Amino acid sequence: MTIRSALTQNETYRRIAGLGWRGLRVSGHFLRDIVYPPSCSACAMPVAESGGLCATCWQAMRFIERPYCEVLGLPFSYDPGTGMVSAEAIAEPPPFDRLRSVAVHDGPARDLVHRLKYGDRTELAPMMAAWMARAGQEAIVRADVILPVPLHYWRLFSRQYNQSAELARALAKRVEKPFLPGVLIRVKRTQKQVGLTAKGREDNVRNAFRVPDHRRDAVLGRHVLLIDDVYTTGATVKAATRALRKAGAAEVSVLTFAMAVSGPI
Repeated sequence: MTIRSALTQNETYRRIAGLGWRGLRVSGHFLRDIVYPPSCSACAMPVAESGGLCATCWQAMRFIERPYCEVLGLPFSYDPGTGMVSAEAIAEPPPFDRLRSVAVHDGPARDLVHRLKYGDRTELAPMMAAWMARAGQEAIVRADVILPVPLHYWRLFSRQYNQSAELARALAKRVEKPFLPGVLIRVKRTQKQVGLTAKGREDNVRNAFRVPDHRRDAVLGRHVLLIDDVYTTGATVKAATRALRKAGAAEVSVLTFAMAVSGPI
């Protein structure tokens, strides 16, 4: 090795050492983007930076903004005034105190949910949780603990992860609230809700959840924030809420990434 090449090599080492952890992470992300070019999280089209949506998918996202029902979070097609409650919430009051969701369950929002739930794309959870933190801000401020809607252990074994728990974990880390998986458990091996009628969904999850006696202190007298990926008929989160109420929860708020909505908003 010549003196010149040795000096050049030493200078390279010094520069690498001088990068620090932040610089090394940036370099690592650069190399990652070369091997795996950034793509839209919903449609996989090329984008400038990873962890986001392309312009087309962003425009197609139907975010749920006010005005909406103060209880169910259902978007209104017009502004009925502050504090209004939907006809659905009046006709059948839910057992939970409030529900909030990021977006309507169609288009890119549905694609994100499917990629997270069935595509083993758990890296989407932090991005989705960031939007959930904004949509559920009022409930998050009140929350003492954050719980995911649990899977039955057989379903968890076959899928290897719980998408609701991934969202709840990422959200809890972001908002610095306790994340307590295992407090609420699913004791009934239910069939998949997809394809069932509203009544069929309700029957399917009846008495499916329980808080073990030795974990009741985690929810007794507390405000629980319950996390799920999608709100469809509400059968699952209603059954879960009833189990939390039975265990002594003072309040239960529900926060989901998407909500199934019929009709225009």
